[in-house]
Amino acid sequence: METRTPNRLPFHRLAVFPVLMAQFSVVLIAALALWQWKGVVAGYSSLCGGLIALLPNIYFAHRAFRFSGARAAQAIVRSFYAGEAGKLILTAVLFALTFAGVKPLAPLAVFGVFVLTQLVSWFAPLLMRTRLSRP
Repeated sequence: METRTPNRLPFHRLAVFPVLMAQFSVVLIAALALWQWKGVVAGYSSLCGGLIALLPNIYFAHRAFRFSGARAAQAIVRSFYAGEAGKLILTAVLFALTFAGVKPLAPLAVFGVFVLTQLVSWFAPLLMRTRLSRP
């Protein structure tokens, strides 16, 4: 019996790539807007909050969506669990590092842009190239 390695997709070809690019755009626009509106501290605080949301999502996308094909079903399930666990741990670590290491910090800007970046995921079906067909 031949052992076959699952198909791996390049990162930029993942279906979730447009969502990640939209999140990156939201982070930059929000950071620039708060920097202009509220000052430098709010600007870099909002950038930190956005990156706290974006970096774990990139990790999750890399882990969870790298396999394709019916023969890779077990690898897909394993990679989703590993990706979600890593995403939660990475988010907690990034929050801890931000609040411990970045002084002065605007906590409202950190949490506000974090939530705003996460909200982009709600609109993911509108940003995905491939759509599921309805029965």
